[in-house]
Amino acid sequence: MATDTSAPSLADASALSPTAAVTSATIEAPSTGAPKVPAARAAAPAGPPPRLSRRDRLILFVLCAAQFMVALDFSVLNVALPVLGSDLGMSHAALQWAVTAFALPSGGFLLLFGRFGDLFGRRRLFLGGLALFGAASLLATFAWDPASFLAGRALQGVGAAAIVPTGMSLLTTTFPEGPQRDRALGISGTLLSLGFTVGMVLGGVLTDTLGWRSTMGLLTLFALIVLPLAPGLLPESRTPDRPRLDIPGAVTVTGGLLALIYALSTAAERGFGGTDVVVTLIAGVGLLALFGYVESRAAAPLVSLPMLRRRTVAWGNLGGLVTFSMMSTVVFVLTLYFQDVLDLSAFQTGLVFGVQGVLSVVAGMLAPKVIGRFGPRRTLVGSLLGQGLFVAALIGVGEQMWSVWLATAAISVASMFHLGAIVSYGVTVTSGVPDTEQGLATGLVTSTQQVGITIGIPLLGVLATTSSDVLAGTRTVLTLDALIVLATAALVAVGLRRGRA
Repeated sequence: MATDTSAPSLADASALSPTAAVTSATIEAPSTGAPKVPAARAAAPAGPPPRLSRRDRLILFVLCAAQFMVALDFSVLNVALPVLGSDLGMSHAALQWAVTAFALPSGGFLLLFGRFGDLFGRRRLFLGGLALFGAASLLATFAWDPASFLAGRALQGVGAAAIVPTGMSLLTTTFPEGPQRDRALGISGTLLSLGFTVGMVLGGVLTDTLGWRSTMGLLTLFALIVLPLAPGLLPESRTPDRPRLDIPGAVTVTGGLLALIYALSTAAERGFGGTDVVVTLIAGVGLLALFGYVESRAAAPLVSLPMLRRRTVAWGNLGGLVTFSMMSTVVFVLTLYFQDVLDLSAFQTGLVFGVQGVLSVVAGMLAPKVIGRFGPRRTLVGSLLGQGLFVAALIGVGEQMWSVWLATAAISVASMFHLGAIVSYGVTVTSGVPDTEQGLATGLVTSTQQVGITIGIPLLGVLATTSSDVLAGTRTVLTLDALIVLATAALVAVGLRRGRA
């Protein structure tokens, strides 16, 4: 999965301090009309923006370290699963729950917790999520049986669901819209992608040297580093009024996301023929449809439908959904291809993705500059085109060892474009949204990330796992993957162009 699955630069800042940005932002009334054209986009500054202050950098470090920690959790345990299962007495069929137990709450509660942060304090919820994540990681580290381990994983997911949307909201409300926010989102997106890649490599090293429990212990250590720094650095931000929480909307969207993620995660392991998969898939789609109806009639909706009708929000999130889901699928099928067709070891496979991670960092440093030069719309469309074209190049892999070099080069460059898509879709979705609704916007951004990471493998990856010929199945998946990304690039280009007009 690319992350995948997640872009900024650290040097630029506007003259407005983060504290002033939050204070002034929280007294704006929510906008329900067409997005305003931000001044930062309308006229570029004459000279280079001033550097971030030391405090600004520490704030960015805290927020990005928390995002990196969550991204690391998605992958660091993967290579340890066989050893973990043997140690705790979990069957191969039960091992999928080590991943699903985390994915269910982390994806299902994102929108709800994003709104909680808007209403009751983003900083407060962020700190609570960090504390819960650290305690849950400690429980998973010392788990004595499958039940205690899965409980720790589920609580990690709940903590992540609180950390991700509130952390993103704190970032977008702390750093003013324009070059400063673009660079902050660039760093965040880079670390999101890098965390997944580093987790794949580091998980194997830790498991071989210290055992599987060290992978969970590493997450505990991250939480212990970040949590003491956060209270004194992060400003509190919330909406100025306290509207009533939309309980029917919260129940339907959370239930719908939980059912949908469960169905797709289970289908990745057992296929779509199971009764529980079919029932939960139908229930998930039905609840999400009911959520749309509820929101259209709610006095204080959980998600503002006028926001969803913003072209930047709708088309930006479509681009984000596709770039995450399709790149996670590419990483999954290439992992099978490297080990089953080319007979590479797990460590050698990790090295290939390590090259991908290094170039993702480079892309994260460049993305804000590209956005500043061409704008988020063009950057998003161009990044999707680049990702699709270089995934298409992977179709040429075969059984010869030179395919390792082709695959390494193509997946690395595709990941650079993927990183550009991650950063630019985040900028596209959050630009022009008032700070009082940033929790909603960033909740949609992070929900798109989680759902995208979850659905790609069940939808396409299963074609590789069920094929009698792994190479043929891999090529089929890569072909469909590339076509979907390229088609989405065309749709997003048309959709955002109309919105601009």
